[in-house]
Amino acid sequence: MNAPKEKNYITPKGLKVLQDELHQLSRIERPEVTKVVAWAASNGDRSENADYLYGKKRLREIDKRVRFLLQRIEIAVVVDPAGIEADKVQFGATVIIGDEEGIIKTFSIVGVDEIDTGRGLISWKSPIGSSLIGKEVGDTIDVRTPKGVISYEIIEIIYREISS
Repeated sequence: MNAPKEKNYITPKGLKVLQDELHQLSRIERPEVTKVVAWAASNGDRSENADYLYGKKRLREIDKRVRFLLQRIEIAVVVDPAGIEADKVQFGATVIIGDEEGIIKTFSIVGVDEIDTGRGLISWKSPIGSSLIGKEVGDTIDVRTPKGVISYEIIEIIYREISS
């Protein structure tokens, strides 16, 4: 009996990024690399043929990434934040929080394949993301950082399309 697969919660834009990468690798890049490998193989001795050796290595990398992308897409559960109306933080929420010093931060809670901390996109599985889930405006969360524990108050919860 197969164990249930983990769900890959993802926004519509996040799924499109995975699908676009899969298309690029499988329909464009892999056929081009295959042509180079075939050409290099036709040149004779493969043991010292850099085009052949690099091409074979690149094909393995592409195939590995394609398998990974197919698995992630297969278990994807698409959640569109723009269609959510809720008072509590859940997947897809954009949350504005503030600390005791008045520093305001904005995070959007996204899937693990969409993380970009520089743009405030955090995973629902991350320490901050998971501590925000289920909370409401006015609630506080404690986040462990290298500088110690910092308390943040939830200022606003917004459900909208998350920009990429």
